[in-house]
Amino acid sequence: MPRVNRTTVLTLLIITSSVFLLFQLHYYRKYVSKSLPMSVWSLQQTVKKFLGLARHFGLPLFLADTAALTLLSQDSLRQRDRLVHEPHCSFLCTGRPVTSFALHANLWKYEPGFLLAAKQKGFELLELRGQDPRLASLDNLSGEEIPLHFLFRLHGHIIQVVFLYERSGNYLWHGELRLKAHVDRSFAPFKLLDYGRHPGSYDRPELVLTVVDGIDVRIPRNISRFLSEQRQARFLECRYRDARNFLQLYPDDVSPDAVDFRRKVKSLLHLAGRTLAQLDIPFWLSSGTCLGWFRQCSVISYSRDVDIGIFIGDFRSDIVSAFRSAGLSLKHKFGKVEDSLELSFLSEDVKLDIFFFYGDGDVVWNGGTQAKSGKKFKYIFPRFSLCWAELLDLKVRVPCETLDYVTANYGASWSVPVRSWDWKSSPSNVQRNGEWPRAEWAELIQVY
Repeated sequence: MPRVNRTTVLTLLIITSSVFLLFQLHYYRKYVSKSLPMSVWSLQQTVKKFLGLARHFGLPLFLADTAALTLLSQDSLRQRDRLVHEPHCSFLCTGRPVTSFALHANLWKYEPGFLLAAKQKGFELLELRGQDPRLASLDNLSGEEIPLHFLFRLHGHIIQVVFLYERSGNYLWHGELRLKAHVDRSFAPFKLLDYGRHPGSYDRPELVLTVVDGIDVRIPRNISRFLSEQRQARFLECRYRDARNFLQLYPDDVSPDAVDFRRKVKSLLHLAGRTLAQLDIPFWLSSGTCLGWFRQCSVISYSRDVDIGIFIGDFRSDIVSAFRSAGLSLKHKFGKVEDSLELSFLSEDVKLDIFFFYGDGDVVWNGGTQAKSGKKFKYIFPRFSLCWAELLDLKVRVPCETLDYVTANYGASWSVPVRSWDWKSSPSNVQRNGEWPRAEWAELIQVY
């Protein structure tokens, strides 16, 4: 048998390997590249095409997609500088079928030409509208319809545009995404949308123009803060229809004293909100102040005080000094951080009562103290979450489960005004809770 030349064998192996590699390259380009990488490229081009249209028609959009912003916030500045300017889809291609943008509606005049141009570019559109709550009041229970959400679809990908409207409390608001009977429910994966399950409110974000995955786009400068707001953005609208029915039965006090009281309440709530925001302490309307918002979209003029709640886990030792620095005087301090803490401040002749809430299984409670006897009381509520609302043109928090909260405190007849109120016996949820040891009164019962 003739000996095989090694050079010939080596040459044949090289040729065979080269042919195999060329075949793999051909297969990758023709088949694999059309499955995965092309879908990424297609998504990138879809977003780029949409943002180009938006820029042409002057839409003040910014990236509000929670998944993309999370990736951006988690990425280090060094990596961001390296990756964001490369034409890869490292942030916008999140694996989700939706990309969300927000639109500052007051900065854009509604332009039908934009929608027509989008359709000409191949986008399918679902426009969702709803009533403008800014036009609703006790005198007018309905407002004109405004755009709330645009959903654009191209190549199976959804781009959501959320309209953010300015509210009188100097914040931004978006509406709920409600589908009317005729709407095609297969148009988009509605359960996967970041926005629209409920109305939401936001502070006005500072925006910066940057490049993400090779695309010029505006993003919130403080991404972490925006994402935190998004998780807690749920907003409850005032119940104007019920409030008007209530005020027809029990007309509002329009005397000069009542008008002046409402002015003082607004000023005090604004001051309390600013002071607690500086301490990063969330609070909500409690007791009679919460009842006033829920029942009559205002304050109860004969209550003569302002009530707010704070979870004890958010207590800070410098809270008293912060309120004093803001110009309020401490009226009393009852209890201690571990049990039944309560603070009361005075502004002009209006009292600010701060009740601290403690968790106990499936309920929460706040304490009360009778100064002359040392007797302790507790007020029990079902657990609740916090929502944003508006009172006296101020953005404030209220318990999301407001009816349960109010009913716990005031009973089933909460809708009937009660001018004679004893804080020790009138509330439906009050219980005796022992007494403070007399030896500790100097520390636990401080009246100024």
